[in-house]
Amino acid sequence: MAVTGTAEHFAADGAATVGYTLRDGVAVVELRRPSAGNALDAALRQGLLAAVRQVRADGEQVRAVLLAARGRHFCVGQDLKEHADALETRPESAFDIVRAEYNPLVTEIRALPQPVVVAIEGACVGAGLGLALCADLRVAARGARFATAFTGIALAADSGLSATLAQAVGPSRAAALLLLGDRFDAEAAERWGLVHHVVPDGTAADRGLDLARRQAAGPTAAYTEVKALLRTTADGDLAAVLEAEAAAQERLGAAADHRDAVRAFLDGRAPAFTGN
Repeated sequence: MAVTGTAEHFAADGAATVGYTLRDGVAVVELRRPSAGNALDAALRQGLLAAVRQVRADGEQVRAVLLAARGRHFCVGQDLKEHADALETRPESAFDIVRAEYNPLVTEIRALPQPVVVAIEGACVGAGLGLALCADLRVAARGARFATAFTGIALAADSGLSATLAQAVGPSRAAALLLLGDRFDAEAAERWGLVHHVVPDGTAADRGLDLARRQAAGPTAAYTEVKALLRTTADGDLAAVLEAEAAAQERLGAAADHRDAVRAFLDGRAPAFTGN
């Protein structure tokens, strides 16, 4: 198979955080922070955005995209250690990353003209679920576990989840998943239409790659038009949703409930919410 492009994006300590490989028309974007459950710290967020922009730059060479991850988990969401530090050292700007990093990332993935497939193993939580819902097709391992998670730390939602979850499972079920924050498994996700294929554990990336290759070998111009039509009906006001989410997170992030919940999570105790 012909490899026409590779790239890696690095953290400050020199570790690769995101890999990018373009082979036979399939661009594989891989999260590479397995020791932290691929939690989204600054290096991983920025590396992922750079990789998505590389897809855009490679243009017609890319006929399909696979988003996958190394390790046991797809993505456990925002890195709460990084977030807790931001709350303590620069509380006035701790939520700037929503507009500066998450919103552009969601916008650019959703705007890709190529079919995007995501392969999910293990945890897919919070902003990780938001990333997964940016894809067009989702393959999940049987042992995958999902949760919105935001209200558990006294936040609303970001990464487009307010819109994409409702589009995937319907507004009533989305309300329950966001308000209750309950975990759900791959079978439930498939039953609700949130994932399209459930596969044996350890095979999601391979099955996702097979699906991406199938898309790459198909009528890509037709796929592009299908995606554009779906965006017209479903994402007509995505920018407004993203901005509303960012504003809500800022308001909630300034409250005591959120700060205590983050510290409780890191301390391994249950938070005590006061509504403040």
